[in-house]
Amino acid sequence: MPDFATFLASRLYTRRQAILLSVAVGLVLLLVKFTAATLTGSAAILSDALESIINVVASAFAYYSIRVSAQPPDPSHPYGHGKIESFSAGFEGALIILAALVILWEAFPRFFSPPLLTQLDLGLLLIFGAAAVNAALGLFLLRIGNQTGSLALIADGKHLLADVYTSVGVVIGVAAVRLTGWVLLDPLTACIVAVNILVSGVGLLRQSVGHLMDEADEAALHRIVTALQAARRPEWIDIHHLRSWRSGDRYHIDFHLTLPRYWNLEQCHAAQTDITETLRRELGEESEVLVHLDPCMSHHCSFCQMANCPVRAVPFHARPRWTVASATGNPPIRSSSAHDQSHQADRSEPPQQRERAASGCP
Repeated sequence: MPDFATFLASRLYTRRQAILLSVAVGLVLLLVKFTAATLTGSAAILSDALESIINVVASAFAYYSIRVSAQPPDPSHPYGHGKIESFSAGFEGALIILAALVILWEAFPRFFSPPLLTQLDLGLLLIFGAAAVNAALGLFLLRIGNQTGSLALIADGKHLLADVYTSVGVVIGVAAVRLTGWVLLDPLTACIVAVNILVSGVGLLRQSVGHLMDEADEAALHRIVTALQAARRPEWIDIHHLRSWRSGDRYHIDFHLTLPRYWNLEQCHAAQTDITETLRRELGEESEVLVHLDPCMSHHCSFCQMANCPVRAVPFHARPRWTVASATGNPPIRSSSAHDQSHQADRSEPPQQRERAASGCP
């Protein structure tokens, strides 16, 4: 356990350093972009600068959320504090939407009274340099976020990359103004930028709401079922009612596991421990796994591979592969014909199939 504790501490340190870097770089780029907006008088460049305010505020809140999410479960939060990272992502999405509305508010009047644009060359150089730095930082945050399982870092990284697209659009728009002299392209570019980040903000907010409402994570469910299928043992007769949700980097998994009904409590507990360790190796040692044990019934016999079963009612027919659909459902009583139609089966006969059939187990 000391090694695991060290691992968690190292991961938390990496997250904090990454988000602090994001805040520091965001502050510098904010000054650069507002300098460019002041020098040029460009609505498009101002729109990019306004979005940078959101970057800094969102990164600061993400830092706070990472600190809180690292706290262990306590009596008032028995499932931990990880959901604040989902809230942080939603907060960032809402700020992005607000920034888009402010940009539209600032840009629309300039269609009717366009300002005099000056020093566009210098402004373009500053914005292009800021975009390059943001691109590197955004990719870095995405990499660290995926490595450490931090939704807040992933959201911040995606936001910074969206800001890069914004800056590139601004550079193209302002360069077009510089080449053509058509000043209406400036507020038009600002409006296009606003619509682009509005879409990004809505998507981020939607993702956050999904996490807060424990929306099914198909990727996580696929990982769970794949891990269980790979480690599957004859005594793990069936699984169903699989559910999983995520709080920060901590997965919570519960499902029903069917075991031989003639087993004693020690055997059942050993199987439960074994399957729990299998999932923790796949999803992280901090994952919480709750297994509800069910006794096998006669309708399980056709796909049960237990050798020398004293309660077998019918011969083994085929073992279905576990899928997300079958594991998350509550299937009706299964039959051999149902398996033939809806499951990819392993039809290899167990080694002692003939002995069981000949024994006439009731």
